[in-house]
Amino acid sequence: MNALTAVRSAWRALTANALRSVLTMLGIIIGVAAVITMIAVGTGATQRVQEQMKSLGSNVMVVVPGSLSAAGVRQAAQTRSRFTEEDAEAIALEVPEVQAVAPGSRTTAQAVAQNANWNTTIFGTSNDYLEVRDWSLASGRPFEPAEQAGSAKVAWLGQTVARELFGDEDPIDQVIRVRGVPFTVVGVLAPKGQNASGQDQDDVLIMPMSTFRNRIWNAGGNVKRIWTIHVKVREGQDMKAAEEAVRELLRQRLRVPPGGDDTFGVNNLSEILQAQEEASRVMTLLLAAVAGVSLVVGGIGIMNIMLVSVTERTREIGLRMAVGARSRDILAQFLIEAVTLSLIGGAIGVALGALATWGAARLGQWQVSMTPESVLLAAGFSALVGVFFGYYPARRASRLLPIQALRHE
Repeated sequence: MNALTAVRSAWRALTANALRSVLTMLGIIIGVAAVITMIAVGTGATQRVQEQMKSLGSNVMVVVPGSLSAAGVRQAAQTRSRFTEEDAEAIALEVPEVQAVAPGSRTTAQAVAQNANWNTTIFGTSNDYLEVRDWSLASGRPFEPAEQAGSAKVAWLGQTVARELFGDEDPIDQVIRVRGVPFTVVGVLAPKGQNASGQDQDDVLIMPMSTFRNRIWNAGGNVKRIWTIHVKVREGQDMKAAEEAVRELLRQRLRVPPGGDDTFGVNNLSEILQAQEEASRVMTLLLAAVAGVSLVVGGIGIMNIMLVSVTERTREIGLRMAVGARSRDILAQFLIEAVTLSLIGGAIGVALGALATWGAARLGQWQVSMTPESVLLAAGFSALVGVFFGYYPARRASRLLPIQALRHE
């Protein structure tokens, strides 16, 4: 019996009991759909974390102040600000693993342009901030050295601020006012999107550090206080080694006694997000494994039904053998029936999985990613289930003796 004849015979046997065949396929359908959906959701979550890592910049650390103690009471983190611009410059000069360093200070204020206004984050920093964050200007120019040194009233706008204040109009060379101070827009930042906390990174107005300190913060005096230090480590360098070098340098500059607690914190953003990415991958594997149990259950259902089918068709098997069918022909026939059930169920499961993935993206507003690899994996596994669980019933059918089979009632 050739392969085509075996397929036709298997198809006739399955359609003769259509309802039973459909019920048998349900386990495979649900399993394949669940595997595809879970992998799509998990892959989407991993991609989301990777996008967040890219938006933060690669190999980035943020040095923040520690907590302030007053009358024996310790306040919240980042309530002590002892950093100066000289500390940031020292990190850039004395830590060889560091590629770029940018000081930073921030507040919130109302930005006003013509008849529009928008409350946004006001951030003071330097041109190096763009390099640290892997950020670029969509239009305009960087701050000039004289502007950074002389508290010039210039600013860059994030995409959100530019849209809210100017709509479709070009913001370059336009004037905005922040706390009554006029600023000329010299650049518009490229879009960044949301960060890991869900905050809009494009909702920001950036100005030179000296401008922020003297015109917005009104710190006064000659001390160049800053709030945070953003550090970018060179590609290929050990982040842990760079972190320890930065920590030791700041302990010396801030005169932290030996054995004393740090008066600052060093947040390794890449490490945090890599941990999140790894957690997302593990969760994807766990979800896929749980969904895979449905495929195994479906395979057991196929084996059960095929065993029942062998019992019901014992006389048919004996008759086929009596007229010349070989054991391998009987084996092929029942094995093809099992694999056909799996493949049809797998195809329906793929369609159902694609629909469920679409629903998760549209209705649940989840980021999903259905890849060809996940479809091939689910379909291939369903075929493997059919072979694995269909082999025993097929082998049992092929080992029947013709005379005993014909006498079976």
